[in-house]
Amino acid sequence: MTSVQPAAVSGVALVRRPRRLRSAWLVGLVVVLLALCAASVVVGSRNVDVSDVLAALGGSIDGFDRAAVAKRIPRTLLAVAAGAALAVSGAVLQGVTRNPLADPGILGINTGASLAVVSGIAYFGLSTATGFIWVAIAGAGVTAAFVYAVGSLGRGGATPLKLALAGAATAAALASFVSAVVLGRNDIAGSALSWQIGGVGGGTDESLRHVAPFLLVGFVLCLLSARSLNSLALGDDLAAGLGERVALVRGVAALGAVILCGAATAVTGPIAFVGLVVPHACRLLIGTDHRWLLPFSAVLGAALLTGADVLGRVIARPEEIDVGILTALIGAPFFIYIVRRQKVRAL
Repeated sequence: MTSVQPAAVSGVALVRRPRRLRSAWLVGLVVVLLALCAASVVVGSRNVDVSDVLAALGGSIDGFDRAAVAKRIPRTLLAVAAGAALAVSGAVLQGVTRNPLADPGILGINTGASLAVVSGIAYFGLSTATGFIWVAIAGAGVTAAFVYAVGSLGRGGATPLKLALAGAATAAALASFVSAVVLGRNDIAGSALSWQIGGVGGGTDESLRHVAPFLLVGFVLCLLSARSLNSLALGDDLAAGLGERVALVRGVAALGAVILCGAATAVTGPIAFVGLVVPHACRLLIGTDHRWLLPFSAVLGAALLTGADVLGRVIARPEEIDVGILTALIGAPFFIYIVRRQKVRAL
C-alpha cells in the first residue's frame, strides 16, 4: 500500500526532525527556562542574595529582600504559565486555521477578553478572580468566532490575510472600547490598567490558584488534539478520509486555545505576539509535528515571557517596562517578516 506524504500547510510541508535532535533541543530549552526563572527571582529594582531566596522558600520573609523574593516567586510562575499558555494557543490556532499569521493578539482574541473583563468590572460589579477568568474566556470565544466569521466573507474563505486584517481591525476597535469604558469610570481606572497593557507584575499565589485549573483544562484539550492537528494539516478532505471528524477536532482544539488565551489574559492582560513568534521558532527547531510542537511551544513561550519580564526590570531600573510592551517590540517586526515570507495575497 502506498504511503501518503504530508501535504503543504500554508506553504510549509509537514516536517519531522530526528528524535535525538528534538530531545537535545528540549533539554536545552528547559535549562534556559530554569536559568531565566532563577534570574527572575533574584533580579529586580534591588537584587537579592541566594540566602534570601532560600529563606523565603523556607517560609521566612523577615526583611525587605526576603519579602521581595516572596513576591517575585508567584510573578515568575505566572510568567511561565502565561507564556506557555499563549504560545500553545497560538500554535493551535495556526493549526486549526492553517494560517501562519494566527495569534491571539493579532486576531483580537486577547483584546476581546480584556474588554469583557473591564465591562464586567464597570457595569456588573465583577470582582472575583474566578469571575474574571470565566468572563475573559467568554469574551475571547465570542471575539474568535466573530473574527473568523468576518475573515471568511468573500471569495476564498478565511485566507491568512483576511483573518489578519479582520483581527487587527477588531483588536483596534475593542481596544478603543476598553479605553472608552475606563475613561467613563475614574473609580476603576487603576484596577483596569492591567487589561490595557499586559504584564505579570500583579501575579500572586491566589491568582495562580484560581487560574491553574483553567490552564490545565486548556493544555489537556490542546495536547489531545495534537495528532488530529497533523491530519488537518493535510486538508479537510484528506483528514476526513483518514477518519478524523474534522468539525469536532477543530472545535475541541479551538476551545482549548480560547480557554488558554482567555485564562492567561484574565490574570496578565493582553500580551500579543507570543503566540506568533514562538510556534514559528519551534518549527525551525523541531519541525511541524504538533505532538512535539505544542510541548516545545509551551517551554519556549514560558522562557520568552519570563525573559521579557526580567529584561523589562533591568533596562528601566528602578522602574519596570511591562512585558506586553516588550513582546510587541519583538513581535511586530517578526509579523512583518512572516507576511513577506508567506507572500499572502489580498483579495
